[in-house]
Amino acid sequence: MNRRRTALLSLTGLLATALTALPAAPAGADEVEQVRNGTFDTGTDPWWASANVTAGPSDGRLCADVPGGTANRWDAAVGQNDITLVKGESYRFSFSATGSPAGHVVRAIVGLQVEPYDTYYEVSPQVSVSGDTYSYTFTSPVDTAQGQVGFQLGGSADPWRFCVDDVSLLGGVAPEPYEPDTGPRIRVNQVAYLPSGPKNATLVTDATERLPWRLEDDGRVVRRGWTVPRGTDGSSGQNVHSIDFGGHRKRGTGYTLVVDGETSRPFDIDASAYERLRLDSAKYYYTQRSGTAIRDDLRPGYGRPAGHVDVAPNQGDGDVPCQPGVCDYTLDVTGGWYDAGDHGKYVVNGGISTWEVLSTYERARHARTGEADKLGDGTLNIPESGNKVPDILDEARWELEFLLKMQVPEGEPLAGMAHHKIHDEQWTGLPLLPSDDPQKRELHPPTTAATLNLAATAAQAARLYRSYDKEFAAETLAAARKAWTAALAHPDVLADPNDGIGGGAYNDDTVADEFYWAAAELYITTGERQFKEYVLNSPVHTADIFGPTGFDWARTAAAGRLDLATVPNRLPGRDKVRASVVKGADGYLATLKAHPYGMPYAPAGNVYDWGSSHQVLNNAVVLATAYDLTGARKYRDGALQSMDYILGRNALNMSYVTGYGEVNAHNQHSRWYANQLDPNLPAPPAGTLSGGPNSSIQDPFAQSKLQGCVGQFCFIDDIQSWSTNEHTINWNAALTRMASFVADQG
Repeated sequence: MNRRRTALLSLTGLLATALTALPAAPAGADEVEQVRNGTFDTGTDPWWASANVTAGPSDGRLCADVPGGTANRWDAAVGQNDITLVKGESYRFSFSATGSPAGHVVRAIVGLQVEPYDTYYEVSPQVSVSGDTYSYTFTSPVDTAQGQVGFQLGGSADPWRFCVDDVSLLGGVAPEPYEPDTGPRIRVNQVAYLPSGPKNATLVTDATERLPWRLEDDGRVVRRGWTVPRGTDGSSGQNVHSIDFGGHRKRGTGYTLVVDGETSRPFDIDASAYERLRLDSAKYYYTQRSGTAIRDDLRPGYGRPAGHVDVAPNQGDGDVPCQPGVCDYTLDVTGGWYDAGDHGKYVVNGGISTWEVLSTYERARHARTGEADKLGDGTLNIPESGNKVPDILDEARWELEFLLKMQVPEGEPLAGMAHHKIHDEQWTGLPLLPSDDPQKRELHPPTTAATLNLAATAAQAARLYRSYDKEFAAETLAAARKAWTAALAHPDVLADPNDGIGGGAYNDDTVADEFYWAAAELYITTGERQFKEYVLNSPVHTADIFGPTGFDWARTAAAGRLDLATVPNRLPGRDKVRASVVKGADGYLATLKAHPYGMPYAPAGNVYDWGSSHQVLNNAVVLATAYDLTGARKYRDGALQSMDYILGRNALNMSYVTGYGEVNAHNQHSRWYANQLDPNLPAPPAGTLSGGPNSSIQDPFAQSKLQGCVGQFCFIDDIQSWSTNEHTINWNAALTRMASFVADQG
């Protein structure tokens, strides 16, 4: 799969670790000190300070007077350059530090002193609060003689004094093995099982014979049974047994499973948690909005100023130029959703995200078990609530209007095409509120993929908004037609895979699936012959598109196939379309039944892909769709069971949804949900999906902790692990759709 990022992030491919105050270990025979004069016994040479910092020796330490009123950590700093790092070598980075007044956060880094200023390791302790002495071990991902040890001190409204001593970067130390705390050996859905749904768990054990288990309700045994040995699970390397307690259907809270001397984390048997998750997963989008202030009365703790609205220090999205040499016009591209943990906005990825959010509502309108009113006006607590339009359509419109603005104007070369993306000229660091981003914003070249994303989502929008706003529906359909015509005229304008500075590349070298998807949406909305013929003549129409890694921003054919199967239309041979979806679901159901962790995801070689959690969910969407088409309970049960993995029945014994489950991911990579780095900022909101295990572990922090990881263990809940633990609008769209389906079954 094409990766969202193609290079180390300058300032944002960062590393951090737990804030643990430990004494520095003594140097061994093979340990080599890389820092010069880290004890400041001979003054401060060769240390430097930024121009706005007054630094000098004080009682055998380096002390720095830091001015107030700076916006970013890197606006004030002290450091040392020309540090040598060896790729694959382990280093112990240690120092003692104090701050006056106490409580200021220091960003301590080991990185590159020249452009692109990559950061290889980072910690952000609160000095004089989290202890005075700090020691951390990491592995260098590069060879360089231009390394830097730095202490970034800015971001405070008030002046303060920072003092540091005993700064050391010892090479040749033994690496510290990372052992995740996986808790009890019984893996369960830590949130809830439906009373009328399947109930399965996984036991990690050395036992090869079956074991007795019991289900307890407040210490009272309510059901007993025997485990089923499953052997070694390839996705985790664990010897496991399965537990099926689906025969217990009584509602309740705080149930536990007991087996092999272990007691599971608690869970409910009830549907109410999914009613909450249906809304929380969709509410996520309001706090991702660009171009508007986020109201604290609507999202307590998440209020913030509007981002990128041409108010300093923002350079703003109201009059954005192209990259040099791309175009000679500017566009107002305010609004939309920030794509992920950065400040970029992308038509490719924005398209599939909008489609799945809209499809959550469209499915609720057409499916037998759908409850569209549960996503109706007033349900999401957004500024538009009360306008007599379903809130989920109001939320999706915020992104749709941005997508429309990304279309190349009439009279320009490539008119009707859509710009691929808009984001900062360079990567920014963490943490950074959208309103504090000082970077120049740029439009990137139009692409065929982006144009077809616009055509597909705008065509879908035309039919869904028609009964609420005829003018907007007409505008979206006109834009979809224009985009379709432009894509036909320019069928192979692809994104540059190296265009990954300041934002993700989102490059896709195959657009036959996007053409198919756009034609399908245009046909469903208009019924016109030209779109029908394109669909029927496309080789994608009869291809097997339901592979192990499912669908996402780069594989969009399933979006068209699912809508052709479920949204009313008169396509000839529609029964075959439906049958193909059911066949795809049969494949995922077989995968789920064979998997000891009961999920419809088994990539080749157990090599987990970027955003694997949403791929599990999108495969579950196919199962859910097969249930909507056939009414066969096996597909419903498969879709429901898929949620167990997301919510805790996995090798790490954690929920990948913030705020759901006793142990859950809550440090997703983000510039403004950055509580891990700055206690004044919030953690991600409840209902935020983490990307989950990624075998390629592209970010340096994951590389320092997870080398040699197997499948499900290629994950760490740390804000610096952007390759395993980011959040994105398309991943949350999959959660929104599946949470709504599960809630409907309750």
